[in-house]
Amino acid sequence: MDPDQIAALRAHYADVGLDEADLHAEPIAQFGQWLTEVIELGVPEPNAMVLSTADAEGRPSSRHVLLKGVTNEGFVFFTNYGSRKGVELAANPHASLCFPWFCIGRQVIVAGSVIKVTRPETEAYFTSRPRGSQLGAWASAHQSAVVPSREWLDAEYEAVNKRFADDVLVPTPPFWGGYRVRPETVEFWQGRGARMHDRLRYRRAPGDAGDAGWIIERLSP
Repeated sequence: MDPDQIAALRAHYADVGLDEADLHAEPIAQFGQWLTEVIELGVPEPNAMVLSTADAEGRPSSRHVLLKGVTNEGFVFFTNYGSRKGVELAANPHASLCFPWFCIGRQVIVAGSVIKVTRPETEAYFTSRPRGSQLGAWASAHQSAVVPSREWLDAEYEAVNKRFADDVLVPTPPFWGGYRVRPETVEFWQGRGARMHDRLRYRRAPGDAGDAGWIIERLSP
């Protein structure tokens, strides 16, 4: 593609505003409202989010993962502990999430610390997954590692399928589980005309217990 064509690409946002008075007092309640609206509008993969992590030297990496739970304690996703993101989170337990709902001119950006969810939480979610996805987790035991070919991957899957063929329930892999991003900031971004976007950010107020409430700030676009 011609570089000038790339430079000319732009979206024109409807002039739909976001005011402080529109927001809930808590970011999770506000997120729940926006997520419900996205789902009702039929936006594809409404729970897809960009997860950004960094290694011990601060070198970042990003990928899409799926949100699988959200409470006042944080945003939950599941993965292989030995994957690149898992290794980076072990070395640097902080992350950023971005929900890219550009088709309706919105984003939500979360930043915070990361902890593993409890083993019972992981097992409860793993049990709810389709069997094929359960087998896939076992077949991709060395997630993010270089593999010889697609045929090799297919053979790994078939081997796992045979291994658990007689099992009613596929056990949860010991190398697989959930993480919870505990938000320190949550930004709600609403596209506006002339690139004068509305950016309203919740920032956790100082407090020893971590439950001292939230400060809402408007950011320059």
